[in-house]
Amino acid sequence: MIAIVTPAEMREIDAHASVPEAVLIERAGAAVARAALDMLGGSYGRTVAVVAGKGNNGNDGRVAARRMSERGIRVIQLDATSLPGVMPPCDLVIDAAYGTGFRGGWEPPSNGADVRAPVLAVDIPTGLDGLTGNVGLNRPWRAERTVTFAALKPGLLLGDGPSLCGEIHVVDIGLDVSSARAHLVTVDDAAAWVPSRQPDAHKWSSAVCVIAGSAGMTGAAELAASGAQRGGAGMVRLGVPGAKLPLPGHREAVGVALGDRGWATDALAAAHRCHALVIGPGLHRADETLAAVRHVVASCPLPTVVDGDGLFALGWGRDGVDTVIREREEPTVLTPHDGEFANLLGRVPGADRFDAARLLAQRTGAIVLLKGPLTIIAEPSGATLAVANGDQRLATAGTGDVLAGLIGAFLAANRNRAITPLQSVAAAAYLHARAASVGPAVGLVASDLVDMLPTAFDTLAVTEGPRLTDSTRVVVGR
Repeated sequence: MIAIVTPAEMREIDAHASVPEAVLIERAGAAVARAALDMLGGSYGRTVAVVAGKGNNGNDGRVAARRMSERGIRVIQLDATSLPGVMPPCDLVIDAAYGTGFRGGWEPPSNGADVRAPVLAVDIPTGLDGLTGNVGLNRPWRAERTVTFAALKPGLLLGDGPSLCGEIHVVDIGLDVSSARAHLVTVDDAAAWVPSRQPDAHKWSSAVCVIAGSAGMTGAAELAASGAQRGGAGMVRLGVPGAKLPLPGHREAVGVALGDRGWATDALAAAHRCHALVIGPGLHRADETLAAVRHVVASCPLPTVVDGDGLFALGWGRDGVDTVIREREEPTVLTPHDGEFANLLGRVPGADRFDAARLLAQRTGAIVLLKGPLTIIAEPSGATLAVANGDQRLATAGTGDVLAGLIGAFLAANRNRAITPLQSVAAAAYLHARAASVGPAVGLVASDLVDMLPTAFDTLAVTEGPRLTDSTRVVVGR
């Protein structure tokens, strides 16, 4: 995992560093100089423009400038407070103007009229908010690479961060980030947390019960059940309220008869011998259905994933979500998008999405998977994992139903392993995104995602080269 710390947490880490500030600056500047040489492909005949501000970010840039000069590179040093209207001709621009604490306005000069020189950002592109990834009225340079120190900052991963930071290199300069509450999940983490079927397994070893869909509307139920099956569930019991048996399109799942109302007792009975419950996708919102969902979730003695209309049910009624799940003994996983989050908590997540996910987790006692371009998974303790390998291919109906089933399968299969529920949920989110990444670039639908899951499992075994995330391109240890 790669540590993620807020700008405030980073200042606290800097304040308690075990080495002098001058040493840290020298190490940071050296890392920037190495990155510059790598981007330039050598030093002979190269010119680099270094934009440096007053603080330590500028000091890092000035150290890099000195080291590059020593390697024979022509360096043009520019003061961030008095820049020309157009950047001078150069082969590379180093943006060391201001760091994560910058609060002013930033509109740098044009970066060349003919051929735009690539930009190397120091710690974070100037003008990008280190906490939220917002730029406001600022107009940051778009970096080809960002060298950040000790840990990632949320703003590199949120909002405009991924489009402005390019390839992100996290460099160890000797700071202790063991206090970090948030971490980015890597392919190595996911490979360690994804469950594998044991040689002595049988079909009931990791059974999942899915309560989803409605009469004549079984698509969400089928996707959730298929996600659980492809995720490793040896047995899936599927109940669709009001639907007649046999359920169409569910050859492997075992159908469970549920009436169109008053089905909570039968649903709980269907969960017998299972090891996880998934409830909510496509259930619809009749009062009888909402009441049944709340009863099942409150009473089920299994790890439970609540998705879709199940989340609406938890937020329905005057007593709110807390009274339904607070006393549950087994883990509860909530999987809201922003609208569902607002229904549960009474407000939208806001710009600090890490804080939002933690707040809902603390309020409910549940593990919260907050959906978005960056998937954030938080538990009540405040520990948080982020999954950044998804992309726009997942922005289509039904992919969340597949994810709900996949999480259920991972919770069921990992129950006897030294893998926490938080890690199981994060591994499911990572694999779900990876399945999309091995699918077609255009035209992917949720059922394609189901079919790509076995390939996604196989690709986790291949981890050649630097440790990377798939879409935000984060490199560790350079």
